[in-house]
Amino acid sequence: MKLSKHNIATFIAILFHLCGVIGILFSDHKEWFIQNTSLNLVLMAILLLWNQPEKNKAFFGFLLISFLVGMGVEMIGVNTGRLFGNYHYGNNMGVKFNAVPWLIGLNWFVLMFCCGIVMTKLHHWIKLQYEAGGISMTPVIEKLSLVFDGASIALFYDWVMEPVAVKLGFWEWKDGIIPGYNYVCWFLISMFLLWVFSKLKFNRDNHFALDLLIIQVLFFLSLRIFL
Repeated sequence: MKLSKHNIATFIAILFHLCGVIGILFSDHKEWFIQNTSLNLVLMAILLLWNQPEKNKAFFGFLLISFLVGMGVEMIGVNTGRLFGNYHYGNNMGVKFNAVPWLIGLNWFVLMFCCGIVMTKLHHWIKLQYEAGGISMTPVIEKLSLVFDGASIALFYDWVMEPVAVKLGFWEWKDGIIPGYNYVCWFLISMFLLWVFSKLKFNRDNHFALDLLIIQVLFFLSLRIFL
């Protein structure tokens, strides 16, 4: 197997998430693994950036917009309850600003970027199938699909993650109930950020993004089933 950036990053991601699952489910050091989940998120973001070819202003613009929007909506949510519902963050996500961990903004970027890349790759494959049959996909349908279907992937990710995050003490909902309103807000905010993703012009040939999204979904799905 070729020792490329993509393969190295994927191996590290699988190793760290697998160790996390084993450590949380089976070891006597569960709390240590939970407390260091934030470091894992930072590492995954670094690997994602490392695998991004041709980082231009548009790419960093999307990173900044995703981070600021993510932090902004979360601060509104935590401090007013008008977005997502009534919840508050625990101490396992690291340093906070206005009651929201800085890492949450980073997480919004990682998730939105991965969902955008997945949809881009899916559209490329569909285009090839259409072209083989003499059919073309209109740009409007392609953009609508990227925004709507990409947000659906983000929503599925949140649905898988939410109960696990609560059990691990990342955040806590009022009365222990995850409101349906949370998922509505997730979907709409994801649509907006993916619309921004579709407008900005930067290299989308980041193969690690697809692997990372799959690995993270499997990580939370495993914990959701067995935790």
